[in-house]
Amino acid sequence: MNNDIILQNKIKEARAEKKISQEDLARMVGTTRQTIISIEKNAFNPSAKLALLICLALEKKFEELFYF
Repeated sequence: MNNDIILQNKIKEARAEKKISQEDLARMVGTTRQTIISIEKNAFNPSAKLALLICLALEKKFEELFYF
C-alpha cells in the first residue's frame, strides 16, 4: 500500500470562478496564504477540517475540489 497518496485539487480554478484571492480564501478558512499556496501546488494535504472549510468557502462539494 502506498502511503504517499497526494490529494490533488482544483482550488485555484474554483477561486478564479468566484474571483477570490489566495489571501481572501486564507482569511475565510482561518489559515495563511502560504498554506493555500502549498495546498494548490499539491505540496501539502489539508486536514479534513481545513478541506471542508475550503469547500464551504468556495461553495463546492468535496469531490468537486479534491481527487486522487
